[in-house]
Amino acid sequence: MTITDDLQKLLDILPQDLRQILEKHSQRDSLVEVVLDLGRRPEARFPHQAEYLSDKPVTQEQIDDCIQRVGTFGGDNRAGIEQTLHRISAIRNRNGKIIGLTCRVGRAVFGTIGMIRDLVETGRSILMLGRPGVGKTTALREIARVLADELNKRVVIIDTSNEIAGDGDVPHPAIGKSRRMQVAHPELQHQVMIEAVENHMPEVIVIDEIGTELEALAARTIAERGVQLVGTAHGNQIENLIKNPTLSDLVGGIQAVTLGDEEARRRGSQKTVLERKAPPTFEIAVEMMERQRWVVHESVADTVDSLLRGRQPTPQVRTVDENGKVNITRQLTAINGRSHSLGAEESVVPARQANGWRASGQMVPLPPVTPEREKLSGRSEFDRLLNESLDYTDSFDFADTRHSGPNGEDLPLHVYPYGVSRSQLEQVIQVLNLPVVLTKDIDSADAILALRSHVKNHAKLRQMARARQVPIHMIKSSTIPQITRGLRRLLNIDEPEITDDRELQLFLHSASDDEIDALEEARLAVENIVIPKGQPVELLPRSPQVRKMQHELVEHYRLKSHSFGEEPNRRLRIYPA
Repeated sequence: MTITDDLQKLLDILPQDLRQILEKHSQRDSLVEVVLDLGRRPEARFPHQAEYLSDKPVTQEQIDDCIQRVGTFGGDNRAGIEQTLHRISAIRNRNGKIIGLTCRVGRAVFGTIGMIRDLVETGRSILMLGRPGVGKTTALREIARVLADELNKRVVIIDTSNEIAGDGDVPHPAIGKSRRMQVAHPELQHQVMIEAVENHMPEVIVIDEIGTELEALAARTIAERGVQLVGTAHGNQIENLIKNPTLSDLVGGIQAVTLGDEEARRRGSQKTVLERKAPPTFEIAVEMMERQRWVVHESVADTVDSLLRGRQPTPQVRTVDENGKVNITRQLTAINGRSHSLGAEESVVPARQANGWRASGQMVPLPPVTPEREKLSGRSEFDRLLNESLDYTDSFDFADTRHSGPNGEDLPLHVYPYGVSRSQLEQVIQVLNLPVVLTKDIDSADAILALRSHVKNHAKLRQMARARQVPIHMIKSSTIPQITRGLRRLLNIDEPEITDDRELQLFLHSASDDEIDALEEARLAVENIVIPKGQPVELLPRSPQVRKMQHELVEHYRLKSHSFGEEPNRRLRIYPA
């Protein structure tokens, strides 16, 4: 990497005694910013520490002297030094007088986007996220240069605070052949964004700090016109944008949707859920955790959908070693902030912590959310749903290799079946190799798996379960798909996207060639046509017994199927969801 910072020009605006101290400082080249506050000691900040430059407090004369050596302060209380990337931000008192300065060092770092260069070249819109000072603007500047100089694209930078291309009318060489549009007032940034598209025919728009609803709408307008958008926004992670009503449109927007009874049952969720409103403005998101460690979401739409359904996204983690080599791993990110990186061939099933709540008597019901309580807490139904989706309360412990049950019990899980075929249960447990033991004693059970119709008509079972604090998990019917789904739910195991050969064995009766061929035919139809293309498919005529197996397999995918035609040509028709 090559770094250009013109540091001496920033030091020249400081009081002479402070300038001399910094010029001789051992960490001069890594200086981040200098803070001057009236009546306080001047402070120099470095990447990992801060130190005072003098024991004498800063005077108003010193602040006024610095102000005279920099450019004009705009509506955002920022100024710059011509032909440099440095930024001077002002703190004013109630009368508008400047009583504090933050003098930040601006650096052009060539080669800083090596980690995501392949994504930049795809032409898709990219959103950079990260805390202040992590290098978002530096990366933005380098992306603009690479797109303009090396990929020969027409790039226009919307430079609201003159921070990307420096102060003055002539832009800094760090942006290459990119063109820069200045913004007279910060609140007009969205208008300049639209003006750039309408007047200057860009292929790429670069924008720093999207922070208002109007700017988010302007960004969507630009993206809908086929222009590649590269920008930054306030927030460390995508979850921050989802919870931010002002900026949520950048990731597609969030809306509450009421599902039909059948769809709610199919999803296994409540009837009112949160869903993404529209395609995201930015197709790729990069969370800049550290300067040499970025988390990449290659599909923002998939990440947002996963988060809203309480699932874990699996983004890429890109790091750079001392030799400049980019390493890419996968990350299982727990919603509560803990994470675990996976190599290309490593896979981990997260296990819940074995808290043993039932055994220790710590399992207590949550207090019901009454309308009065919800009103007092100031939370709307929409906010409640959003928090339920994002605030994952399960604790994943990757250091502990023990698996545990839904209430913290160590596996194998002891299940008491009620109204469910024991032979089918044993078949599912054996074929899928699930850590479940069936028990005939409800006192030794960790959970009850029961038919919904039986539980409704058996008050005594509900009373016994409540007295023993044993959760009841209900399934609609005693079929292989329902039993498989119920056991997976008990063990907190996600359903696989693709049915493997082991699961096909569950639906076989005699394992004859005709049965195997029929199930394979149904599986290929569902996975290659019905689900990806949304088209119905008719299968070959089969015997009633084989058709029953095909119906069960289709139910396993949560799809509908009907038999039609006359024997011996009666056959299955599978419908998309």
